[in-house]
Amino acid sequence: MPTIVALVKNVPDTWSTKKLSDDHTLDRDAVDEVLDEVNEYSVEAALRLRESDPDAGWRVIALTVGPAGADEALRRAIAMGADDAVHVLDDALAGSDVLGTAWTVAAAVAKLDDVRLIVAGGASSDGAVGALPGIVAEYRQCPALTELRAVALEGDTITGTREDAHGHWELSAPLPAVVSVTDKADKPRFPKFKGLMAAKKHEITTWDLAAIGVTPEQVGLEHAATRVTGANERAARTAGETVRGPESAAKVLAFLDDENLL
Repeated sequence: MPTIVALVKNVPDTWSTKKLSDDHTLDRDAVDEVLDEVNEYSVEAALRLRESDPDAGWRVIALTVGPAGADEALRRAIAMGADDAVHVLDDALAGSDVLGTAWTVAAAVAKLDDVRLIVAGGASSDGAVGALPGIVAEYRQCPALTELRAVALEGDTITGTREDAHGHWELSAPLPAVVSVTDKADKPRFPKFKGLMAAKKHEITTWDLAAIGVTPEQVGLEHAATRVTGANERAARTAGETVRGPESAAKVLAFLDDENLL
């Protein structure tokens, strides 16, 4: 049975006050956590791809790498319509950077049967790196179509539309592949009551690192290739520059050109 893996992440609620712990990792104990909003779009994309070809027998499996409590993101995905869910849970993962996380994701995906497509969000709201989909694709040696606002399956080919400051780009790649979508993709469905109840009872598969063939030396804060060593609070926002007079139009045009907005 061909499988679409939808990567999800539990993140601090947008309205929570975010703080760093002493080791400069995000303090997750003092905030409410929810399924990252961009993952609602990526789960929706996975579900629509499954629904676009019911005869193909696609199944959607939600997968997350995170601490205890991260399964709430998986239950949200199940409530939306995912068929199953996997939680990679291990204390040794704490503080992993994007390389360690991507390595863990790739190893977990490799343990699943007949994975033809991985769907992720463009960038998580807590890290905002946006590199994980591409790194997972590199580890799996398959194509990556990233930052898409629309995605579709045409047989064994995945197609998508990327939008940036330069225009729209139509992309395609053979399966297996990795795609990431933005919050400009199809609006996520709201789970129905029946789905919410089923998600509460759903038995989520939990794997530790040993189960997926990853060693503690490959992940975690102490083995991260990158880490935060210092941080300062963002300065208060100041008033913008006001331009007046006969040269104002030229200044505005120059600003727009510098920002690549023309």
